[in-house]
Amino acid sequence: MRRNKDIDTDGSPAVNTAGQGFADEEFTVEDLRIDNRIWPGLADVPTGVRAAASAKVADRLFRRAAADLDVRIEYPDGALVGARREQEILPRMIIRNPDAFARRVGTSGLIGFGESYMAGDWTSPDLAAVLSVFASRMATLIPRPLQRLRALYVAKHPAQERNTEQNTRSNISRHYDLSNEMFETFLDETLTYSSALFSSTPTRVGQVRDVTVLRAPVPQVTPKWDDFADAQRRKIDRLLDEAGVGAGTRLLEIGTGWGELCIRAAERGAVVRSVTLSSEQQSLARRRVAEAGHSDAVQIDLLDYRNVDGEYDAIVSVEMIEAVGHQYWATYFRVLDKLLAPGGRVALQAITMPHDRMLQTRNTYTWVHKYIFPGGFLPSTEAIESVTAEHTGLRVRERLSMGQHYAETLRLWKERFAAHSAQAEELGFDETFRRMWHFYLCYSEAGFRSGYIDVQQLVLDKTGARP
Repeated sequence: MRRNKDIDTDGSPAVNTAGQGFADEEFTVEDLRIDNRIWPGLADVPTGVRAAASAKVADRLFRRAAADLDVRIEYPDGALVGARREQEILPRMIIRNPDAFARRVGTSGLIGFGESYMAGDWTSPDLAAVLSVFASRMATLIPRPLQRLRALYVAKHPAQERNTEQNTRSNISRHYDLSNEMFETFLDETLTYSSALFSSTPTRVGQVRDVTVLRAPVPQVTPKWDDFADAQRRKIDRLLDEAGVGAGTRLLEIGTGWGELCIRAAERGAVVRSVTLSSEQQSLARRRVAEAGHSDAVQIDLLDYRNVDGEYDAIVSVEMIEAVGHQYWATYFRVLDKLLAPGGRVALQAITMPHDRMLQTRNTYTWVHKYIFPGGFLPSTEAIESVTAEHTGLRVRERLSMGQHYAETLRLWKERFAAHSAQAEELGFDETFRRMWHFYLCYSEAGFRSGYIDVQQLVLDKTGARP
């Protein structure tokens, strides 16, 4: 996530005008130059006896795990790995440098898997499709006996990325302060950086204890870019509706983004306080609020959620809990409980993962942590319900699952970012960054497309008895 406007890069990923992201099928390792000043160590393939031994094990495990997957893995010597589907066109993963790929994966696991893509050791004409296949089998790719040993070989989170009050500003800045102009290359006119909602009528699928469970129907028609801004507004409006936001509501937003929710709440007559830790977002959000004529009704502060004061009739937070860190979930919900007025409601939009996978991975340092969201971690719905029940008077009353809508959101972002690759380059984001960002968008799309992760809108109230 580094940029340098004074450093030139040679070449840029070709744009697939059919909308499949980077068309880098013909990419060769020699085409990519990795500047060590921006990406220290990325170009270095692990060496030594341990790296060589780990590479052999990683290569054997990878080929065995992929042998029956619906993917076509192609090696330079002509070897093919993956399920045999003579009548189907399977997603292609093209290994350009098998030894470097195996050494990186053997040494650094999934971090090495992502770095090997950034470094050009492998590529794909449809990266999201390849990653979706792996994501659908994530829980079983590694043999169970080795999963029990994961604590011995997976990387641990750096202490400086733990979400203390001292560290959180830096963690947030590393992502959200990259450049407003860079985010504008792929976001829609609302500048909303979270899942859209492409249909407004959810289906009720059940009742789990006191929680009503809803599901947003999978879009029947592939969403187009022209549908996007309205789908983002639909998502925001549903959250405001569920939180009961109207004329005179004292609304707290935790995590400002670029101001669209503030504007839509102010249009309803609400008085809004929004907090963020991104100075770039604060600056642009304030400008957008002023241009919309709502400066008198909206206050945007550069402030940690732990330091917010006052009392609010409603609290809305969109995909911010992922940046809290599991060590601080109790603190986060206690703050919401303290700030929410009696009878008020909280509406959250949260990316979630299955509870068992959450427990297994909560101490694992991943490629996403290293390059995209330092300090981040996804909760499960069970974790949210148990933490609020144990530490607060808040109770989850409703949740809406909409994971496939996020898959479509990410597809649209991916296509848009690919189409504006040259613009990102002009902003100073080199080819390695653009490959990293493409991998991030495809990696995320694959998680939602496969169902490995979900995104949900949750409604909480303060009617539960405080312990």
